[in-house]
Amino acid sequence: LLQHLCRKVRATGPLTVAEYMREALTNPAQGYYTRRGGIGDSGDFITSPEISQVFGELIGIWYISEWMAMGKPNTFQLVELGPGRGTLTEDILRVFNQLASVLSKCDVSVHLVEVSPKLSEIQGRMLTGGKVQPNPEEESVYMKGISKTGIPIFWYRDIQDVPPGYSFYLAHEFFDALPIHKFQRTEKGWREVLVDIDPEVPDQLRFVLSPSSTPATENFIQPEETRDHVEVCPEAGVIMQRLACHIEKDGGAALVADYGHDGTKTDTFRGFRNHKLHDVLSAPGTADLTADVDFSYLRKMTQERTTTLGPIKQREFLKNMGIDLRLQVLLQNSRDTATREQLLHSYDMLMNPEKMGDCFNFFALLPHHRLVQADKKDKPESKSPLPPVAGFNELLLK
Repeated sequence: LLQHLCRKVRATGPLTVAEYMREALTNPAQGYYTRRGGIGDSGDFITSPEISQVFGELIGIWYISEWMAMGKPNTFQLVELGPGRGTLTEDILRVFNQLASVLSKCDVSVHLVEVSPKLSEIQGRMLTGGKVQPNPEEESVYMKGISKTGIPIFWYRDIQDVPPGYSFYLAHEFFDALPIHKFQRTEKGWREVLVDIDPEVPDQLRFVLSPSSTPATENFIQPEETRDHVEVCPEAGVIMQRLACHIEKDGGAALVADYGHDGTKTDTFRGFRNHKLHDVLSAPGTADLTADVDFSYLRKMTQERTTTLGPIKQREFLKNMGIDLRLQVLLQNSRDTATREQLLHSYDMLMNPEKMGDCFNFFALLPHHRLVQADKKDKPESKSPLPPVAGFNELLLK
């Protein structure tokens, strides 16, 4: 992949960081996600659902709680973007199964948006026990199956392929892997950070600044920007616009969980390999590349089509969702010390501010009417108060 990138630079000049990141992660032959995608203890990074089942269970509760607050519509599409190994969907489906009586009159289906053939194969095994069939006759759905609990699951390569309808979207550690452009403020105005070959060392890459402004500096820098270094992910902007349009038109909600900031951080682009930081420019395709999500940019990109909540810290969201109560129940039900220790260890990983508790954030998109009641002109006193949004307020446990 390094040689391929060097040839590209020699032919057409330095690459944007976005082009470099896209090649390193999703190049069809040598990209990190297309080839391996190392999630879990043996991989290059570990995600919350891999640490504890409680994480996914509470997210499952969030969706059901929002579905109920919105009047229990009779269809429920759960759409996950970049589902990893399928662990999170598996935990959510377990909750749906436990609350089957609540969802009994509702037509539930799962729609996974996944570009990696390797990961979709793993998801298929995890969620259906391997009972999946490829679907060559219909272009948009490339694979389908039935979950162990009897819910239909469909796989797509692009969010645009997911059928319209009342949908709940989930993006957990999805936006942080989308390609970013990097910009630096200079005396001569904004310049884009590019990837070039180091003239001293052949076949080694280095960062350089564009000699003049680029189309990206013209288009992606907000006029009111105060930082000196900015990362922008236009692809995330496009996806946010799509989600906001779908939710405005068909109802539903979206939950985004990722590490990020609210428009305050500058240089967050980094690589991970074997759970250690890795130089982003060395050995492309062998490490996971990531950048913190700028939630202020995501909020701007909804163009006020929906209400947004958050970002709030993961530990606050999970606490509001009742993680402490759930932990107590699991501890009481576990027979052996090893299981108890594992539960406490994973709780600490998710909640400790030094670990994932503070660096991960939750952010939600909801239809405006979910938080603002339409005026009832005739009988204002008959308004029932709107139920609070779970996770962002304390969950009221009946």
